[in-house]
Amino acid sequence: MIYLDYNATTPLEPRVKEEIIKTFEEFGNPSSSHKFGKKAKEIIESARVKVAKLIDAEPEEIIFTSGATESNNLAIFGRTLCFNGGHIITSSIEHPSVVNPCKQLARMGYDVTFLPVNSQGMVDPDDVKKAIKKDTILVTIMHSNNETGVIQPVKEIAEMLAEKEIPFHTDCAQSIGKVRVSVRELPVTMLSIAGHKFYAPKGIGALFLRKDFFIKPLLFGASHEKGLRPGTENTPYIAGVGKAAEIIYEEFDEISKHLLEVTEPLLKGLLEISNAKLNGAGSPRLPNTLNISIKGILADEFVERLSQKVAISAGSACHAGVRKPSYVLLSMGLSEQEALSSIRISTGKFTTFQEVINALEIIKQELNKIYCASTNS
Repeated sequence: MIYLDYNATTPLEPRVKEEIIKTFEEFGNPSSSHKFGKKAKEIIESARVKVAKLIDAEPEEIIFTSGATESNNLAIFGRTLCFNGGHIITSSIEHPSVVNPCKQLARMGYDVTFLPVNSQGMVDPDDVKKAIKKDTILVTIMHSNNETGVIQPVKEIAEMLAEKEIPFHTDCAQSIGKVRVSVRELPVTMLSIAGHKFYAPKGIGALFLRKDFFIKPLLFGASHEKGLRPGTENTPYIAGVGKAAEIIYEEFDEISKHLLEVTEPLLKGLLEISNAKLNGAGSPRLPNTLNISIKGILADEFVERLSQKVAISAGSACHAGVRKPSYVLLSMGLSEQEALSSIRISTGKFTTFQEVINALEIIKQELNKIYCASTNS
């Protein structure tokens, strides 16, 4: 079985697994003052340093959460609920964990602007600038899209918003581990991280919250994570995400090179298929992500045909199982049929060149079966 769905989730890095298993032995409550608690607290703070180092942040700017969905909700609601109303700007291609909070805020009476994207899947910074109102309290635009891999012009947007002193949040779940991200070079106010997108476990993530910026908590309890995320910390998984961050930081050049080496021949082979096109071509993209429309197929059915041999996805894995065209692809101007015929293939650091060659052969064989059946019917 060949796994090519790394944007959905990544396998657990063996060294991360070892770190987690080792840490399970440290059962103390990190809030306790005895040696058991102090040891657990040391593990958490060490992990905080490692995650901070990965994105050029200060350790105190890292808030551990259960993942990017929680981080996105904490950033968006934590900021907007400081006000009794106001204006929020986002894009039409955000992950559901940003889209749905923004829709909920609209139902609560907030003014929400959903910006369009161009045919290459990019937000225009000028559109952000034009959308700003006197009562704009937050802008949230993703760093890279989970379906197409298109990297948004977040640096340009962040710099413009910083000049206007408007807070900017970016969902960075798909970018960490694939491209370099520095909050010193990228003046965002808040940034969301998902551990399971870079070889840590599911159920652990973080929110970068720039020093001296205030947001409200969504949960209420004790004072864990600066009072923003109450509840006894998950020490083993925090240790795991810290180890994953450390590995990415130390081995980034090697990983980045490998992603290109396995993804470029995959793209070349896929584009040799008749009626295949790359969605988001012409835009800066993540080095591991390919979103391909193939005329004559239904993506969900094709993914199922491959499911015992090659793991890929139809659109985003977060809304798989429902035959609805991807709103991301529709926002880029694709027809409903084109969107329904689009597959997402994403590689990772464990993907081998031979797996890519084998996957291409399997994909082409299955397409030939579909085309032959269609011709004979």
